Amino acid sequence: MNIDLTGKTAIVTGSTGGIGLAIAKGLARAGAETVLNGRTQASVDKAMVQLGEEVPEAKLRGVAADVGRAEGCAALLAAEPSADILVNNVGIFGPQDFFETPDEEWERFFAVNVMSGVRLSRAYMPAMVERGWGRVIFLSSESGLNIPADMIHYGVTKTADLALSRGLAKRMAGTNVTVNAVLPGPTLSEGVREMLRADQERTGKPMEDVAADFVAANRSSSIIRRAATVEEVANMVVYVASPLSSATTGAALRVDGGVVDTIA
Repeated sequence: MNIDLTGKTAIVTGSTGGIGLAIAKGLARAGAETVLNGRTQASVDKAMVQLGEEVPEAKLRGVAADVGRAEGCAALLAAEPSADILVNNVGIFGPQDFFETPDEEWERFFAVNVMSGVRLSRAYMPAMVERGWGRVIFLSSESGLNIPADMIHYGVTKTADLALSRGLAKRMAGTNVTVNAVLPGPTLSEGVREMLRADQERTGKPMEDVAADFVAANRSSSIIRRAATVEEVANMVVYVASPLSSATTGAALRVDGGVVDTIA
């Protein structure tokens, strides 16, 4: 199976680290002109250098913009007015008890995790329809189906991403523009590594083992019984972004290691 994205422009939000950076790397390797995005110029520059070293043939551009804000989405659109592939990856997470989560935190999570995708999809999709081809991918989460009791605000936003992607897929019916959601499970990204850092220091175990312990304790239904790598998630996104996925739309594609206990 050869995935060739030559001639396509891909924008990946929140792509200076973690799953987003792995997605950008995979798209660049497949030949797409890839736009990296982060909140600061320093983080964008660092990611550009890293990807340039790892994928020497990559065609890369970078835009520093906080897409969790309307002004940031407008700045990204001004810098990159067109895209064939839009990966709505940017997201924030973190445990917090429901009764201790104020309105401001709910609004912040919704702005970053949901409204960024709303605004950018609304901006980029009409031209995809005109060209007769496009791919829009939302990074949801198994937490959107299996709402974690300690991150209800996060889970709600990821459920919203599922609803948004399914509704947009229906809106794009017959246009050759597909819209899908990818649902990672526990994934050993920088954010998760940081969350588990204290446990690693306390136990002295390798981070992969600490992550596996976390999965066993908090996602006991996992079938792979470990955290996924960012590359494993990125592989699914690159496939869905490609012409090979032309009959897949409106789907919730799980890369959750079997955490969600359902056959549907």
